Amino acid sequence: MKIGEMMIQEFDREMPRTRAVLELVPADRMDWKPLEGLQTIGWNANHLVDIVSWTPTIVRDSEWDMAPVGQGPIPPSSIKDPQELLLQFDENGVAAREALKEASDEVLTEDWSLKAAGEIFFTLSKEECLRTWLFNHVVHHRAILVTYLRLTGIEVKSPFE
Repeated sequence: MKIGEMMIQEFDREMPRTRAVLELVPADRMDWKPLEGLQTIGWNANHLVDIVSWTPTIVRDSEWDMAPVGQGPIPPSSIKDPQELLLQFDENGVAAREALKEASDEVLTEDWSLKAAGEIFFTLSKEECLRTWLFNHVVHHRAILVTYLRLTGIEVKSPFE
């Protein structure tokens, strides 16, 4: 089995779980956060949408500069409407899945670098980058979002029920 095919199996397990949590995000709680210095529900929901959008770039390119010289940091998404978030998540998911489907083992073993202002933060194989910065990162921020939602009184069922 190709690496991309194995990743699609994981993708197909994790993305519906993530979408189910995003479906619970209330429009009137987008700015809620448990403590000063932490991100909001809206920020975490947008970050989940953004994370999935990184997949085609990781597969296609050899690097990404998140703060190009002379431009500053690329701003995160700031969608305020939960329904728009879901639409964007779905669109990003289709593009991500297609990128994984089309990726050869050769491509996924190539190096990929994250940069800021032209300086390399890290270099990993594309496979390791996707496992770390797509799958693991989605689970991490999904867990944060679940915690935040529960703290606001929203019931969140286990994704394994």
